Amino acid sequence: MLYTEIPSQRPVTPLLDTIQHPQQLRVLERSQLEQVADELRQFILYAAGQSGGHFGANLGVIELTVALHYCFNTPDDRLIWDVGHQAYPHKALTGRREQLVTIRAKDGLAAFPAREESEFDTFGVGHSSTAISAGLGMSLARRFKQDPCHVVAIVGDGAMTAGMAFEAMNDAVAHDADLMVVLNDNDMSISCSTGGFAKHLAAIWESGQSVNISEDGEAFVQPHPEWTYNSRLHSAATDAADNLFKAIGFDYFGPFDGHDVTQLSHVFDALKKRKGPRLVHVYTKKGKGFAPAEADQIKYHAISKLDTPASTSTAPKYSDVFGQWLCDEAAQDNRLLAITPAMCEGSGMVKFAKQYPERFFDVAIAEQHAVTLAAGMACEGVKPVVAIYSTFLQRGYDQLIHDVALQNLDVTFGIDRAGLVGEDGPTHAGAYDYAFMRTVPNMVIMAPKDENECRQMLHTAYLYKGPAAVRYPRGNGLGVEIQQNMVELEIGRGEILASFNIQQDATISILAFGSRVQAAVEAAEVLAEKLDVAVRVVNMRFVKPLDTQLIDQIADSTHLFVTVEEHAVMAGAGSAVNEYLAQAGIVKPMLNLGLSDEFMHQATHGQMLQQAGLDVAGIAASTEQCWLKQSNKAVC
Repeated sequence: MLYTEIPSQRPVTPLLDTIQHPQQLRVLERSQLEQVADELRQFILYAAGQSGGHFGANLGVIELTVALHYCFNTPDDRLIWDVGHQAYPHKALTGRREQLVTIRAKDGLAAFPAREESEFDTFGVGHSSTAISAGLGMSLARRFKQDPCHVVAIVGDGAMTAGMAFEAMNDAVAHDADLMVVLNDNDMSISCSTGGFAKHLAAIWESGQSVNISEDGEAFVQPHPEWTYNSRLHSAATDAADNLFKAIGFDYFGPFDGHDVTQLSHVFDALKKRKGPRLVHVYTKKGKGFAPAEADQIKYHAISKLDTPASTSTAPKYSDVFGQWLCDEAAQDNRLLAITPAMCEGSGMVKFAKQYPERFFDVAIAEQHAVTLAAGMACEGVKPVVAIYSTFLQRGYDQLIHDVALQNLDVTFGIDRAGLVGEDGPTHAGAYDYAFMRTVPNMVIMAPKDENECRQMLHTAYLYKGPAAVRYPRGNGLGVEIQQNMVELEIGRGEILASFNIQQDATISILAFGSRVQAAVEAAEVLAEKLDVAVRVVNMRFVKPLDTQLIDQIADSTHLFVTVEEHAVMAGAGSAVNEYLAQAGIVKPMLNLGLSDEFMHQATHGQMLQQAGLDVAGIAASTEQCWLKQSNKAVC
């Protein structure tokens, strides 16, 4: 059925309600699977409305999920969901249906499959393109243990653009592994899929033929129905009499209608009789069954809760600040080229892509390639800007070191979603970028206190002749006025932003980085009044190079140094301060505030800051406690 509204009341799902375990699904008649799928779609619509979160991808895999759990003996057989933002139906069929309304909330279900949550979640995911490697590892391990099972990796066409997926497929053929890859082809990642691989899939569709499989496991070719390949035609598509998967060495089957649950169940049952590397190509529609999502698949990639109040903030998002700066800088310098690994919308680049299409490069989900592509561009005298989330830059770390920094190439990095990201949880948190970047020679690293400083830092990074990164958080700015005239900041210079009770001799110096500067100022005011001490707040601006001159300047009058950052304490910005003080022989009491040595599970961003002690109250309380201890000659 086609639905047009997200229900606010739990739908009536009598058949679905009987399924607390996939074993109960497997006792049903095959003719009942369509009803299960319809009830599951209704329930996913309801649950997503209650919890918010990923939406279109989950609606698109309803029939596929039902067929997989119907045909395979999960959890003994292994299902690995690549990325995992499409795993809500999987969770609903594996004993977590009524908990689904808690997904992404504090103490609720994780946003992605998590091994600690359920034995059915065979591999923890959140980043794309890992499922085939993990599935191959499981298959080879079970072969080694002489305890074989079926292993199925479900991978989207967007995730297949990453090199890691093809590395795993190549290795699977080398080992003649018993591994089934289900290619869930919806012509989308978050945006439309791009590149030669997308054109190749289109060519397969346009060939008009499917490789089907008989009940006894034999392959045969037949015409497939005239399905529309999503919303786009690839004019460069060529003859697909053979295909890439067969060339690699996989047995290829499909394409099949991914919303025909009966056909899918027959296909999977038949393919269980075959051995070796097999790929099943299915076509699905993102947002299937919900008319608005089918019409606008990008908008409905994820949704907010039904009862979420509209934001009253008039401040722009940091990603929008980046996007506007990108357009403004490009207008001044025709050497600017912009790169994104499949995050055009998320990184605020839609306007730039439309205004400067010849200067915009969406490389698909291929972070390593994105970084080295920028390095190659920089070798030819242009000015590449890489827009990338902090959590995804982790995947391009070798390229950052070897291809960009080692050659001291002129590449600017706009690093979005830095720090805690709330409901998406630990897989998407940008908690480690200071640490992994500041150890790399030639890198310059900046962190803005607000959206205006973000714009000026991006301009500064762009003008810097070498690798430079600006790290900014998810969400809205503080609402400060953004100066349209771009000003180059002095590299490695911070500022004393606020001072309270300056008449007092005893002084606490809070060195704050990036998103925690404003909270540090508010905490300082509380401390100055409560403890009757002088408190100064330094907006450090630069993690590398540190403003050591400013630290030297304030060291004599400082009785306690406090560093504050929305980043792991270990090896973070505070550690950089500690290292300098030790090197300079400056011995002062120190307190480093940041994220502790653990992965923080999903909650709202505010809840996570509170839990980490990085909100105003937490900063003030920790600093007060340390001040009182050191006043009594105790260790903080």
